[in-house]
Amino acid sequence: MAVRLVNTEEPERGTDSLTSLDAAKELFRDSGNFTRRATDADVSRLRQVRGRLRGIFEAADEGDEVRAVDMLNALLIDFPVSPQVSGHDFRDEDGRPKWHLHIAEQSANSGAGFAAAACMGLAVHLTDYGVDRLGLCAAPPCRNVFLDTSTNRSRRYCSDRCATRANVAAYRARKRQANGRTAEAAQETAAGTERTER
Repeated sequence: MAVRLVNTEEPERGTDSLTSLDAAKELFRDSGNFTRRATDADVSRLRQVRGRLRGIFEAADEGDEVRAVDMLNALLIDFPVSPQVSGHDFRDEDGRPKWHLHIAEQSANSGAGFAAAACMGLAVHLTDYGVDRLGLCAAPPCRNVFLDTSTNRSRRYCSDRCATRANVAAYRARKRQANGRTAEAAQETAAGTERTER
């Protein structure tokens, strides 16, 4: 949820898709009952939270774990959660409920409820996997955020599309550099041949 919220804005490209109530409802689509209670005021609330969440990913990307954790803790204080154990819809092979945690929907508004759930989800990921698993896409101009779930902590891009674009750009740069060196060597050889012929 935190990743989806943060990625509604791409600062380097100057785009923002969280500009209307419909956009907020789309963000809430797979997240419980937030959609039916959404109001126009939720848009500005979510945009404020989005900036603070992006700051957490930026701090993590800079290697500042303490700042990232402090920023996340501040959000958790501002958007407290009430966890509850639930067993709805999920049954094991014997028909018993598969118990799992949910966030109780008792926030005053949809924006605060979504923010609380997003912050709690990010906190769980951070404590389970580490701050270094919060990433910013390394393919300029994209600065989308992602959660690194790779086995060797090696993810650098938000998507396969960005990874491909960055790899193609790096390949072309290497080719240009190699062609430039080849051209320089040819010129030096030609200049050396000219001098020996004189």
